[in-house]
Amino acid sequence: MGARRDRLTVRDRSAAIGLTVAFHILILMALLWLTPDILPFRDKEISLSTFNLPAEKSGEQNAAQKNQSKEEKRQAQRQEANPRPTPPIPAEQPVTPPPKVAAPSMIYLSPEEFAASDIGKIKGKRSNGDDNGQDSASVYGPGEGPGGAQLYNAQWYREPTSTELAGYLPAAMPRNGYGLIACQTIENFHVDHCQVLGESPLGSGLGRAVRRAAWQFRVIPPRVNGRPQIGTWVRIRIDYIEGVQRLN
Repeated sequence: MGARRDRLTVRDRSAAIGLTVAFHILILMALLWLTPDILPFRDKEISLSTFNLPAEKSGEQNAAQKNQSKEEKRQAQRQEANPRPTPPIPAEQPVTPPPKVAAPSMIYLSPEEFAASDIGKIKGKRSNGDDNGQDSASVYGPGEGPGGAQLYNAQWYREPTSTELAGYLPAAMPRNGYGLIACQTIENFHVDHCQVLGESPLGSGLGRAVRRAAWQFRVIPPRVNGRPQIGTWVRIRIDYIEGVQRLN
């Protein structure tokens, strides 16, 4: 009887402990159910935000930036204190028109007069010396040229045309007259350093007209011992008779 009672007592105690534990578990579950925010049993969506943090700058970089900022401030202050001068705007120079060159006086001839003045049809007087190697024998005066130079009569290599001469004639040209000049022979049958020796009528301007047209003249240099003497002086005379030029 005593052993049976002991088994019942142990059995009763175990049942009581089990009931107590189950009761506590039920109470704990009820508390958790009534207060769900204490321990989150449900999964919640969590949003993540990312951002970059600047790296910590070293002390040398910070000092360099500070020095650069100070230098920029100093330069700005210097520029404000000493502003750059504005370069002066150059004044516009007045345009000087080129000087007017007076056109040479022209003489208008009728077609008949112009045809009659064609000096290409007129044979000029030539010296005894020609292009066959003979000496130039016709000499104008003993030392009558510039500086006492001896003058030879000009021998034309090509006679000038009336058009070449007419452009230099004076407007108040006399009906008859002549112009006499002395020129120095140069290369290619040209003449240079021409000077007026005389003219008629005096003051008519015919001598100057011949001298101004002389740059177009082509003259054979005088010959001495069969050789052309380039640099010697020749006399050139052109006669004007009622619009006709005669070469001498």
